[in-house]
Amino acid sequence: MRGVSARISPWFLLLVGIAVAGGALTVAGEPQLVRTGTSVLLTAGVVLLVLGGWMVSLCLHEFGHAVVAYRGGDTSVRDKGYLTLDIRRYTDVGLSFVLPVIFLLIGGIPLPGGAVWINHWALRSRFTRSLVSLAGPTVNLVLGAALTIMVATLSMPIGLAAGLSCLALIQVLAFVLNILPVPGLDGFGVLEPYLSPGARELAAKVRPWAPIVLFLLIIGLPGVAQRFFSLSFFVFGVIGGDPGLASAGYRELLFWR
Repeated sequence: MRGVSARISPWFLLLVGIAVAGGALTVAGEPQLVRTGTSVLLTAGVVLLVLGGWMVSLCLHEFGHAVVAYRGGDTSVRDKGYLTLDIRRYTDVGLSFVLPVIFLLIGGIPLPGGAVWINHWALRSRFTRSLVSLAGPTVNLVLGAALTIMVATLSMPIGLAAGLSCLALIQVLAFVLNILPVPGLDGFGVLEPYLSPGARELAAKVRPWAPIVLFLLIIGLPGVAQRFFSLSFFVFGVIGGDPGLASAGYRELLFWR
């Protein structure tokens, strides 16, 4: 793409390497699983595969926002390093990556990370602003679909298929969560350009807390959690996901339970 830096951050490549190493461990642990019914190597592999893959997808999610903003008129995202996939550039690393990984391990829910800073005044239209917000969740959905296609079409050990299916489901969960029209989430960002000034002002006041409240509702109220996961599994099924494999991968990821 003309005018866009082609340099990929070595930090991003490190995350890709962690995910690949995790996949290799799942394959190495498969014989032990067959012999004994359990495999430390396979469990460690799934954890590394899923967490590494999740952090890779967090980078790609924010890159999606940035590259659409760049094409839409905000060239400042290039100067900020958002187009290099460098995890250190996406606001606060702790909020953007460490906390989402911790919440994923604790509750199995992919909490959205920190966002890139977009100069909305530089964007060409309200429609472009909506596209910028939509780009991130779309990346998650595309990644989820790509992973399910890999599992469905390629011959691979069951442990690797379970890990990839778990990662695919996490992408779908992230898509469904982010697309909700809640202030602070991308779904609200899609609608925000078309709202009245009063509505946008009210949303700005609750934006820091609304996603946290939503997350607490999902983990604290069975009815809310049931609806959220039912919708997510429906989308997962639409893109060809295997719920059984994804559940097996989740059991390995949350082994401490």
